[in-house]
Amino acid sequence: MPAQDVFDIFVIGGGINGCGIARDAVGRGYSVALAEMDDFASGTSSRATKLIHGGLRYLEHYEFRLVRESLMEREVLWAMAPHIIWPMRFVLPFHKGGIRPAWLIRLGLFLYDHIGGRKLLPATRTLDMRRDPAAKPLKALFTKAFEYSDGWVDDARLVVLNARDAAQKGARIMTRSRVVSARREGGLWSVDVENDASGVVNTFKARMLINAAGPWVDVVLSNAVGKNKVHNVRLVQGSHIVVKKKFDDLRAYFFQNPDNRIIFAIPYETDFTLIGTTDSDFTGDPKNIQITDGEINYLCNAASEYFSEPVKPADVVWTYSGVRPLYDDGASKAQEATRDYVLKIDANNGDAPLLNVFGGKLTTYRRLSEHALEKIAGAIGAKGAPWTANSVLPGGNFPATGYEAEVAKLKNRYPFLAERHARRLVRLYGTLAVSLLGEIDRAEGLGRHFGADLYEVEVQWLISQEWARRAEDVLWRRTKLGLKLTQAEAAGLEEYMRETIRKVA
Repeated sequence: MPAQDVFDIFVIGGGINGCGIARDAVGRGYSVALAEMDDFASGTSSRATKLIHGGLRYLEHYEFRLVRESLMEREVLWAMAPHIIWPMRFVLPFHKGGIRPAWLIRLGLFLYDHIGGRKLLPATRTLDMRRDPAAKPLKALFTKAFEYSDGWVDDARLVVLNARDAAQKGARIMTRSRVVSARREGGLWSVDVENDASGVVNTFKARMLINAAGPWVDVVLSNAVGKNKVHNVRLVQGSHIVVKKKFDDLRAYFFQNPDNRIIFAIPYETDFTLIGTTDSDFTGDPKNIQITDGEINYLCNAASEYFSEPVKPADVVWTYSGVRPLYDDGASKAQEATRDYVLKIDANNGDAPLLNVFGGKLTTYRRLSEHALEKIAGAIGAKGAPWTANSVLPGGNFPATGYEAEVAKLKNRYPFLAERHARRLVRLYGTLAVSLLGEIDRAEGLGRHFGADLYEVEVQWLISQEWARRAEDVLWRRTKLGLKLTQAEAAGLEEYMRETIRKVA
């Protein structure tokens, strides 16, 4: 679609909310363009605790609407993308004298089981930690635990699959394309977008502008749109550490800290354990966010309260930090600020409308998108009906409980694949793993080996089908193989991708 054509909506931001809105809108018949200044999910959306969950702790802050909506979404999203989303059981150890009494935990879990329309996910149960294997890595003081259901998600892949589906349905999707200005002209938005690689600035026209820039939502309003003194979001830093695997159990742990905060310890990428998160106000540039020594020590100490073998800073093999753009509701503590989303229309006297998206979380992105489409319909007219609840994301067209069968099918078709390689490909690409591998009939056909089980055929797919442009896109967002490749191997991948992209440019 030429740049001078008028789009129905122009979306700023390639995180989960921007890509979710773009997908929903184009699927209803709106013409859509989206610009992301970096790579998909390069901000908050790849730096979450990677859970599809109701938010058990949000019940303490009386966020019942958010928790109910989140719980209802767990199985909807699981059915949409069973390759990148799957159920996980969480173990919540309990001991007398803890910060929350047993009756309160039971009440919370009873609500958790019954207000969200749970169908496939198993219910809460009580564990005898004197006998259950979940007690093995923990200190002996825990004699009881509660086990409940939530879900796991590959967050960055959730974003890119929404973008890919939007593009396949006709949206114009641009990465590494920064919106430098947006102004109202003649009843339309005129949006100037600078391409990072070429430096060329193109101007796009749109009937409506969607500001889904996450932590930069106020920056967009101030710098691009030209509004002064805006302060809508409260930036809250959340950091995580990854250590070598602390336990063999496939269940995750929910730990309650003496300061009333909670952390999770979650099986991660087969060989590791993910521990997080922190909650503290952030005032800097989100591009420069890094974990602090204090946060590393906090997470290590909090986990060590539970694990019999302490977690030490020296055990950390990787860290990541993100900024949650929470709507500023005036809460006194960062962990008490609402995780709910807020959508606000800006349009006066027939001006071209602007929709600002504040807050939100991975679990509710699809419902946020539906609510955004209600606002869009009210502003520029309705088109199609809601459709995403019964849709599937690319590669997700198999039963929610069918992952093992898909692995078996892939191994049968490509017997040269190692078991772990086949499992990883199905986890990332689902049924599209076959499209990625094509007619390859021997291991040599996978092409150049970059390290771990990353081969040229996969890198080429990520470049051509998923907008990957740099090694970090592949190693830390499209996959998590950055945990496995050496620095030299990563540098080799970067050089290969730079040369490959230069040739096709």
